Amino acid sequence: MRLLPARRALKLQARILLLSRLTSFQFHIFCTQSTEISSAVPLTSLQCGHLFQSLTNSRSYRKGQQLHTFILISGVLIDNTYLATKLSAFYAICGKMEEARVIFNGIMLKSSFLWNMMIRGFSCSGFPLNALFMYRQMLGFGKKADNFTYPFVLMASGDLVLDDVGKRIHCEVIVNGYGADVYVSNSLLAMYSKFGDMETAQKVFDRMLVRDITSWNTIISGYVYNAHPEKSLSIFVDMILDGFRCDQVSFLGVLSACSDLGAFCQGKEIHAYVLRTGVEFNSFLSNALIDVYVKSNFLAGAKRLHEMMYMRDTISWNTLIFGCARYGYALESLSLFHQMNYEGIYLDVATFLAVLGACGQLAALHFGKNLHSHLSKIGLDHEVSIGTALIDMYAKCGSLAHSCQIFDEMPTKNLISWSAMVSAYGLHGRGEEAVDFFNQMKKKGIKPDKVTFTSVLSACSHAGLVDSGKEIFLQMQHRHAITPSVKQYSCMVDLLGRAGHLDEAYKLILDMEVMPNVDVWAALLAACQIHHNVELAEIAAQHAFNVRPQGFGVYISLSNIYAKEKRWDDVKRVRGLARRDGLRKPPGCSYFELDLEIHRFLVGDKSHLQSKAMNATLVELKRMVKEAGYIPDTSSVFYEVEVELKEKIL
Repeated sequence: MRLLPARRALKLQARILLLSRLTSFQFHIFCTQSTEISSAVPLTSLQCGHLFQSLTNSRSYRKGQQLHTFILISGVLIDNTYLATKLSAFYAICGKMEEARVIFNGIMLKSSFLWNMMIRGFSCSGFPLNALFMYRQMLGFGKKADNFTYPFVLMASGDLVLDDVGKRIHCEVIVNGYGADVYVSNSLLAMYSKFGDMETAQKVFDRMLVRDITSWNTIISGYVYNAHPEKSLSIFVDMILDGFRCDQVSFLGVLSACSDLGAFCQGKEIHAYVLRTGVEFNSFLSNALIDVYVKSNFLAGAKRLHEMMYMRDTISWNTLIFGCARYGYALESLSLFHQMNYEGIYLDVATFLAVLGACGQLAALHFGKNLHSHLSKIGLDHEVSIGTALIDMYAKCGSLAHSCQIFDEMPTKNLISWSAMVSAYGLHGRGEEAVDFFNQMKKKGIKPDKVTFTSVLSACSHAGLVDSGKEIFLQMQHRHAITPSVKQYSCMVDLLGRAGHLDEAYKLILDMEVMPNVDVWAALLAACQIHHNVELAEIAAQHAFNVRPQGFGVYISLSNIYAKEKRWDDVKRVRGLARRDGLRKPPGCSYFELDLEIHRFLVGDKSHLQSKAMNATLVELKRMVKEAGYIPDTSSVFYEVEVELKEKIL
């Protein structure tokens, strides 16, 4: 080995000893010049240890490999427990557990530090079972766990959802006197949150003598994760009152709670609070706020925030596109997709799922076909989620044949794919085929879930298959042990109501195991409208009004029933109730796709360039259908006016 002059060698060795004090940036610069050291300076064990510690801190895996190679060649590693421990810890922190295990197995005297590093490495690298096995081995060798061991063992228990194991380790924590340690307590909070045991998590939190920001963030996120967003908001308020300064993680957690609740007012307040506290407004925080505004149906605010973002990423675009599609702005969703593609933003699977959903809403068959062609070119058409979305899109666009073809060509099918096909048959009024497909799915060993039962019961309802629907509803409860939710009950009420079994439908509602919502009562009300049962309709409407309907449909159904009976005072009363509740009937809107361009038409809209010609055509069509014997049904018009005016209103 070529040696440097003594003065220069000593100078370089001094630099090595000071490596632990260097910043990551300084160390990076140093590493770019370190080939001279490894080839020319005889390093001691201590110097290599300092190097490995710095490489561990910076997670410089390639440089660590170079140093490992050097000490193997130089012989420094032979029978050197100190250096082998540093080397194993380095690989563990870098997530290279195979290399770490090889070095670990070769060390005769393993320190607690080494055991802890291996447990941490396995736990953080996605091998929680190995972490627990290593923990038991450690105890078997007489080593005691400490406040560095327990956080990662508890993490592994939570990841595996082994509640019995986690509780035993919790007992060990208390017995060994680490119950008051804030880092261990934070890990207990996270573990019980993963178990879904928020009651125990809350007890751990309440007993903590010292809490840091991580404690608060963990309990807030735990409640959000376990579908208790209201409690999450309450704890966020407590954190502020306790004088803690919120960080980005705090705001992300509480904004997720607002998103789940659709809590627009709280979301705006937190938005203002973020601005006042001066927390860095990064893309994660912006995306979380966009999600809150989208799920609160405040799309104008979501768009403004999106436009103000310095760096708009795929997630922010997807959130906005999905929100527009979900809340009835499908045309806007497609426009955003074009803009996203034009700006060169990466389009992922979630992007295409949202856009395919928008195509289905608009019945934009040609646009959907073009999108399908693009997905085939980039190889995403074989994704199960994409294939399922294509099935749904083609079915809603009126092309059941394409849906069947997509399903048959899918290399992998899951429950959602089968459910989509059941729904597609039902959507096209082919209830018997939907039931047959449902039975085929079960024969192949695929267990239906609540969504599948909703699809097949809806298909039975639209096809009038009362006996089949009843049988499937009983199967769900007794054979599959699924407790019906309001969605399945709503389908059954609709099924019985359409068939004229109004008393049976009403009795089913009264016997429901869950609280009936607006959809259930609205289904009964619609059936009463079909079969002219005013008395039961008034009962159903009153129940619907008691749960404060968000839409106008209940009021329309009841007023139509009264209009049919010529009870005009009651029609006016119902319309007054709607105004009192702040509800307005949205204007009728239709879409038409021609040459890959989607046209939108509103009631009374004359903004289209060809509106005069189209209106003239409509008048001619009206004349032709009347000559063919068509008589318009004006009985459900709200107003007591002349017949001609009623026809015009229709």
